[in-house]
Amino acid sequence: MDPNTRGPEEYGHDGDGTAPRQRPPRESLTPDFSQHAPALARTVQLVSGDFLLTVNPVDGSEIEVCPPAERPARPVKLDPAERAEAERAALPPVPPGPAQPTLPLLARQEEREQLVRLLARGRTVRLTGPAGSGRTRLLDLVAEDCADLAPDGVVRLNGFGRTSGELLYDLFYAVYKAPLHRPDRDELLTHVREIGAVVVLDDLDFGGAALDELLEATPECAFLLGATPDVPAPSADAGVEEVVLGGLDRAAGLDLLEHAVGRSLTEEESNWAGDLWFESEGLPLRFVQAGALLRQRDRLRAGAGAVDEFGVFEDAPPADGYDAAEEDEVPLPSLGEAAAPAPLLASRLSASARATLRFAVALGGEVPHQAHLPALVGDTHADAALGELAACGLVSAVGSRYRLAAGVSTQLEAAGYADEAEAGARSAAQHYSWWAGHPSVTPERVCAEADALLAALAVLTPLTGPIAEGEESPALHLARTAAPAFAAGLHWSAWERALRTGAEAARLAGDVAEQAYFHHELGILALCGGQLDRARAELETSVGLRGALSDKRGTVAGRRALALVADRSGTPLTLGPTAGEEVPDARYEESASPAEGVPAAFPTLQQPSAPALVTHRSSQGPSRKAGGGLKGLARRNLVAAGAGALLVAVLGTVVTLGATSDNDPNPPSGQVGVDPSASQGPSDGSLGAERPVNDSDGDPGVVTTRPTEPGPDGTPGTSDDPTPTSGPSGSPSPSDPGSTTNPPTTSKPPATSKPPTTSKPPTTSKPPTTSKPPTSQPPTSEPPTSQPPTSAPPTTSPSTSDSASGPAPSAPASTTASAPQSSAGTPDGSQPLVI
Repeated sequence: MDPNTRGPEEYGHDGDGTAPRQRPPRESLTPDFSQHAPALARTVQLVSGDFLLTVNPVDGSEIEVCPPAERPARPVKLDPAERAEAERAALPPVPPGPAQPTLPLLARQEEREQLVRLLARGRTVRLTGPAGSGRTRLLDLVAEDCADLAPDGVVRLNGFGRTSGELLYDLFYAVYKAPLHRPDRDELLTHVREIGAVVVLDDLDFGGAALDELLEATPECAFLLGATPDVPAPSADAGVEEVVLGGLDRAAGLDLLEHAVGRSLTEEESNWAGDLWFESEGLPLRFVQAGALLRQRDRLRAGAGAVDEFGVFEDAPPADGYDAAEEDEVPLPSLGEAAAPAPLLASRLSASARATLRFAVALGGEVPHQAHLPALVGDTHADAALGELAACGLVSAVGSRYRLAAGVSTQLEAAGYADEAEAGARSAAQHYSWWAGHPSVTPERVCAEADALLAALAVLTPLTGPIAEGEESPALHLARTAAPAFAAGLHWSAWERALRTGAEAARLAGDVAEQAYFHHELGILALCGGQLDRARAELETSVGLRGALSDKRGTVAGRRALALVADRSGTPLTLGPTAGEEVPDARYEESASPAEGVPAAFPTLQQPSAPALVTHRSSQGPSRKAGGGLKGLARRNLVAAGAGALLVAVLGTVVTLGATSDNDPNPPSGQVGVDPSASQGPSDGSLGAERPVNDSDGDPGVVTTRPTEPGPDGTPGTSDDPTPTSGPSGSPSPSDPGSTTNPPTTSKPPATSKPPTTSKPPTTSKPPTTSKPPTSQPPTSEPPTSQPPTSAPPTTSPSTSDSASGPAPSAPASTTASAPQSSAGTPDGSQPLVI
């Protein structure tokens, strides 16, 4: 058999009863070239306070009270090996390429010793110096000197764009081992109070009360703060020592320049460096960049000398006016070029390095990680560009990443590097969207690149406009992909920023479904943070938008979160069920009559004694578009109002006919109870109406009814069973104080009697011919007796004929305040209440 031409016998279908070993298909040998099935959505469960949060990137996160079995154990501190690994991860990555020489820290020994002494005493120190003064380099050396001062060692944090609350969480995760656990505020403060460490916090952005909050929460920590002079100062009661870092003197500046160049300076270069020291006020960064300019000049001169030495072009005749001495001599940069060296330095770098600078300018100064540069730039060796930029002093370390150095972004923008900023941000957003959604990328890696992702969102969100069908907004797609990863990676400040920019991008793009998702996630985030009012507002907005889209699954997730908000706040829900959703246990108050009132023919319907609680169960109807939700709701309200008016009219007609009828010994009007259609079940021939809720409570003012479907002639269905409804143990069921029927008599009136001409019900009636008392009598504290009262019947009651059953008993007084009163008084002068 040809191995390339498979037959049925190869797969054991030749009928000989033996199944030879099957050869794997070609697609399994080359999985990268086959078509993959779509990856499943990654859901992550984590504990936030006393909530169990399931991050669902499809329908929205789900939140519930954490079961006791799911609660994590108390966090424990990292051991020395794990702490060393955490410290290594907090450092910026080493740029690829040849190792760069480490420059010495000159003229900073006095400040270094002073900082170590203050920290050894447990004091908090703030090191203030301008950008480019070597502040970060000094903090690194002091951190090495203080490694053994505190029981929890040295913790490195970065405060660039961080608040005091976010820094407390960063400190907690740097000391404690708590995977997929985010404690609430109280639990967080309990844990950070037990931390005893030297905290080196660089690039601090706040002061005053926010800094006081950070220091008060960590009484066992000694902080070494690095800040620029424009950051607000600490409060007077904070007790923070201040150490000011200035520029270098001229001799130290020349010494640093020689170390950067790697040789001694010529007299011309020394004079040039002196002018630079005066212009730059001795900032070390300017001398590092000046050393890069001199190294580039040396390479240019060495390149020209190599061409002359090997005689590559010696056979070519010299051009007119060509001077070999001028070509070999590369002049020193001017003082203006040395003061703003970024454009000149960038012009002599590789194309990949210049492309990386364009991306950094487009992202607001954030330099993408070196692993992303080959894909962004389009060069497989573009990761080496970071080493070129670091050697020239164009980038500086900020925490575990790199940013453009101080002043470099402004200089590059003036040189035209920001002309294609929108295109660069759009390309970065497309790349990060694909990368953040890839199954192999962990949430922790996405959180490490959060600043670049958020910078791309900040650039593209204001440029978002309405999108046509089939198109996609880069900002919206990036926010939708990155937000769940930020939540799962416990970088919740980035999660909130991504959600807010995503909601704005969805609004500008006109995408209602994505708006609903972002508002839902913002509500979940607010609920986890204890902001119940904001959570309610965001979730109600999301439920409303998803209800307009008939998104049942998303609506259910939103309503569950709203129920949790209501449980925490003690405020009941006010939202009704959405179309397509069946909520059998939800009850809402509804009006018992139309806005125009009830016709005067039925006075007992005008003032019900208590609002009726109606079980509202919407039917599963066809899905509606986003624009037709309110119109459909209005049409349903009109239809319901019309059906209610028709039901009232038909019911009144039936009651009137039953009261005036004299042919049936058991008229239907005498058998009407609280709910005519609720006395039978689905198995006894009725229309399947729901039984009244709270029958055992005996509350006549609360009735739970459900409108029945109209019959073929348009009238509502009624029960065929004439048996009167009775309560437990054979006692009569209490009549509804807001009932629409008049209390009929159970005895057959004589032929000469006439029906009452007024709408008032009769107050006396003959005793029933059956053994059970009539159901139309109102409830009293004692069961009715068969003996008539001693008082004379009211004069306004209609006359009745005598019968063999004896005199008719007087009807007991009703306890319902809303029932109309009789005009005739009783012998004791009181007015009886009748229905």
